[in-house]
Amino acid sequence: MSSLVGNRAVVLGGSMAGLLAARVLADGYAEVLVVDRDRLSGVTTARRGVPQGRHVHGLLARGQQILEELFPGFTEGAVAAGVPTGDLGELRWFFNGARLQPARTGLICVSAARPVLESHVRARVAALPNVTFLEEHDIAGLVATPDRGRVTGARVRPHDGEEVTIEADLVVDTTGRGSRTPVWLEEFGYERPAEEKVKINLTYTTRHFRLRDESILNGDLSINPVSTPSHPRGAFFSRIEDGRCVVSLTGVLGDSAPADPEGYMDFVKSLPVPDIYDVIKDAEPLDDPVSFRYPASVRRHYERLTRFPDGLLVMGDAACSFNPVYGQGMTVAALESLTLRTHLRKGTEPRPLDFFRDISAVIDVPWNVSAGGDLSFPEVEGERPLMVRFMNAYMARVQNAMSRDGLATRTFMRVAGLVDPPQALMSPGMILRALLKGGRPRPAASPRWAESRTESSISGDVRISGRS
Repeated sequence: MSSLVGNRAVVLGGSMAGLLAARVLADGYAEVLVVDRDRLSGVTTARRGVPQGRHVHGLLARGQQILEELFPGFTEGAVAAGVPTGDLGELRWFFNGARLQPARTGLICVSAARPVLESHVRARVAALPNVTFLEEHDIAGLVATPDRGRVTGARVRPHDGEEVTIEADLVVDTTGRGSRTPVWLEEFGYERPAEEKVKINLTYTTRHFRLRDESILNGDLSINPVSTPSHPRGAFFSRIEDGRCVVSLTGVLGDSAPADPEGYMDFVKSLPVPDIYDVIKDAEPLDDPVSFRYPASVRRHYERLTRFPDGLLVMGDAACSFNPVYGQGMTVAALESLTLRTHLRKGTEPRPLDFFRDISAVIDVPWNVSAGGDLSFPEVEGERPLMVRFMNAYMARVQNAMSRDGLATRTFMRVAGLVDPPQALMSPGMILRALLKGGRPRPAASPRWAESRTESSISGDVRISGRS
């Protein structure tokens, strides 16, 4: 960037969206200050401010590509630090209880625990000479001009001190789904943004393990029986750094895996395939199960507002919080950071409503994927226009076709990774595969496994389907 846009930008929130915003802002502002209520420096474990950090996280392929663009050598550095990687299409995926045919996609899956991945990004951002972290500070509110037409800074409070005001040319809210910007707007005399919600009532229950013999994985990086209407209970198993593995069990519509060791393993036995149970039944547990509840996906439509104060932007989960099973959050934040970079390269301060319209276009595709996928569960409340019903029926056939056809798997994974456009799933070749190979999925589990599932897990399947 040939000239600076402003003197100081303040980023509220130091998670992935905030870090990526700071990286881009560092090219356009003389000083970038990142404020967070947690301690950040040297932290590689889950933080209080990121409770979902204890659970399996997915960095989609497009997210990995953007990290590599913003931080050259990022993936190589993560691998050197012991983070496993693999091809997205060669993981052990299951949809509707059937294993997908593996396929090489050319897309890299970076299998790191969320706090570790975040720490690698944070280290690269912290190395920028004009970026400073203000740790262990609560965010009290915004400061504006007397006419409330421009935000001029933020009020923050150290945990052991008095409130102070930080002046800024630009404030970026990346505080997550608990963002208070809608409240602040109302206090300043503006309308709150309209909200769209899809209530999935998801629970993650996670435990870490160390395998006694990694050969049981046959070289696989990840095992993922994905939750679907026909098989609502799901799980994500990943090899991560330091020779550890993590298993996140997913329950939807109020179902959840117990947080006691015995109940946890009973839930694993209730999964539609035995693969995860076979891997962890003799593994060494490294901690107790811990749960995280995610009631609903929430999209805040800032782009629909007609008035908004200058000097304030909203990004990441503060703008749109996705059902985490789709692994979209970090990648959408990365895409939004590129949108911010495009606005900054115009040489002027980003105009909020223009910025919101542009990130709305970024959000549209992943939101349609996750919201539409959740609406395939009959019990999820929400309107189902004809196009949503059609796409859910078509995607069910695509998923079934993937159990027989590796090319279908490759196409799907490149779209799900936000690398290829959704139109790739509607090409003549894919439509033909869905029609010819999209009948009943090829069974993945033996009848003996299905019969061996505990009575409690079977009754749980009935309960979550709404027919108890």
